[in-house]
Amino acid sequence: MTGFTRRALVRRSAHIALSAVGLRAQAAWANGLTIGQPAPVAVLHTLDGQRLSTADMRGEVVILSFWATWCGPCRQELPLLSQYAEDHAAQGLRVLGFSLDGPEQLAQVRAVAAPLAFPVGLLPSPWFGAYGRIWRIPVSFVIDRAGRLADNGWNDPHPAWTRQRLQRVVGPLLV
Repeated sequence: MTGFTRRALVRRSAHIALSAVGLRAQAAWANGLTIGQPAPVAVLHTLDGQRLSTADMRGEVVILSFWATWCGPCRQELPLLSQYAEDHAAQGLRVLGFSLDGPEQLAQVRAVAAPLAFPVGLLPSPWFGAYGRIWRIPVSFVIDRAGRLADNGWNDPHPAWTRQRLQRVVGPLLV
């Protein structure tokens, strides 16, 4: 191994180590989300050009859902989440869908989003403010009517929505 190659390897290893430390720090910050405390404001720029902010949704229960067209579990939960959103809209439920797909997949995102009963937009970056880096999907966060975090998706070992999980987590907030 030449000196240049060793030096490059050492630099690369240092870069990887520093990146890992940064990711752990960011994950710790996101994991600092506290149930019962004010939820960080989330803004969705929808595919049809609207700007929806959770700050304007006080009095409603809001689910922030992060997904991608290439994610099998995401694609399985989207119809269920859509039906639940439609069934409970009159009770003040709002769902905001954030796709992690890039702009080059816009056609696929639009096709998946077309039948959904909630607005969808592209997440411009995997870093989503105080929610941290969206590194695992599907993942969702639930905000109660008072704007407090009611469910932190990072803490759920089985984050995909099921009927039972929706009834357990979201149902009581809609009463």
